Amino acid sequence: MDIYYLILVVPTLLLSLIAQFMVKSTFSKYSKVHCSKGVTGTAAASLLLKSNNINDVQIEPVAGSLTDHYSPSDKKLRLSEPVYGASTLSAVGVAAHETGHAIQHARKWGPLVLRSTLVPVANIGSQFGPILAIAGLGFTAGDSLSFLSSFLFNLGIILFSGAVLFYVITLPVEFNASNRAIAILRSNNVLSNEELKGVRKVLNAAALTYVASALTAIASLLRLILLSRSRR
Repeated sequence: MDIYYLILVVPTLLLSLIAQFMVKSTFSKYSKVHCSKGVTGTAAASLLLKSNNINDVQIEPVAGSLTDHYSPSDKKLRLSEPVYGASTLSAVGVAAHETGHAIQHARKWGPLVLRSTLVPVANIGSQFGPILAIAGLGFTAGDSLSFLSSFLFNLGIILFSGAVLFYVITLPVEFNASNRAIAILRSNNVLSNEELKGVRKVLNAAALTYVASALTAIASLLRLILLSRSRR
């Protein structure tokens, strides 16, 4: 039995499930609460872009729910069906958050630039890092192939560490996008203080999913390191 998996990884996986439930239930709750000024997700996004003098970002609808995202490669802000034309607190909050990423991109905000640089490293590391590390652990102590064992494990750990770093850097990027959104919505009197509280609850629920992902990645890395030490 892998005791490290039970102690370290399982709790973070449970937290991820709780976070997913919270974001869906909170989004659903505030999707039924309409803005007093009738502001739609698209209108909120347009306001945030305009207030930051960003004129080269297109806003377009995308299929699905909670599929909202900003694409820096083609400067397109894609809002899902429940957000694009809806005038609910959930719609305004999600649209404003994603616009926060567009603002970060326009300002060349450091953590976002670093995260974008780490994308290929994270993709490779998350896919092959654990596999190589586990393969390295497959050799027994004193094995004639111990050099190969150490090489595979260390390579796997290095690759997976890149993925872990990506998840950690994602946290300030996501929190900053939400803070920018709330600040601009407040300064432009788009929502009342009570409505802003609802928007913040939606964004905090979404942020918990990123926290859970980062903790899962860190726990998985720590598990591999502890397994390696226990084999020595």
